[in-house]
Amino acid sequence: MDAITPQAATKNRLLSSLSLDDYELLHPHLEEVELAYRQVLYAPYKPISFVYFFQTGVGSLVNTMKNGAASEVGTIGNEGIAGLPILLGDDRAPTNVYVQVPGRGLRIETSVFQGALDKSASMRTHFLHYAHAFFNQVAQSAACNHHHSLDQRCCRWLLMTRDRMESDEFLLTHEFLAMMLGVRRAGVTVAAGSLQQAGLIRYTRGHVTILDGPGLEEKACECYEISKKEFDRLLDSESVIAKNSKLDS
Repeated sequence: MDAITPQAATKNRLLSSLSLDDYELLHPHLEEVELAYRQVLYAPYKPISFVYFFQTGVGSLVNTMKNGAASEVGTIGNEGIAGLPILLGDDRAPTNVYVQVPGRGLRIETSVFQGALDKSASMRTHFLHYAHAFFNQVAQSAACNHHHSLDQRCCRWLLMTRDRMESDEFLLTHEFLAMMLGVRRAGVTVAAGSLQQAGLIRYTRGHVTILDGPGLEEKACECYEISKKEFDRLLDSESVIAKNSKLDS
């Protein structure tokens, strides 16, 4: 049996697919943290103090209008980080990120993260691969909202949350689902009720249990598979490590 590498033990796909040399630049500075429901990881137009690596749970990238109405424009799980503006050379953003599904993660001070990126071209490239996959997810979601039914989109988000939690049972509030789907909470009740009647899920007081994963995948639109394959392509551990190692050789 192969030994588990230090980076793989983090349960964050970005960290686990770093080379050992790159991981060691970050490891001494990573702090384990609880990610509590509704916890703000960074606020609009405020300096970003920490970059967060999700191990479990789901974060929501939210855009808020002047009248207070908010829309979710992207989600972050164990495949990624909260703090992309730092990677892209900025220290703040007009959006905010907060925790929608509680879990655990690792955080690192922004200045330390920036210093590590400056030391390693392969690490920067690795995280830019994630940024590319994340923006592809945002683009796919925008198209999905225009072209696919509420039930299809609900299946997609449930499957994405399952993948990030690595469990068929998780907390997912009506509020979060409504933001993800771009509908009112009454619409969530209708969609969840339809999936329950089909025997695909059980949904009680914000607690989801997926009863038939293959059935849910069959009912979901193609957007789930497209986004999943893109993250897998760009974050596959062995191929990414081999490719990025050449940058530092």
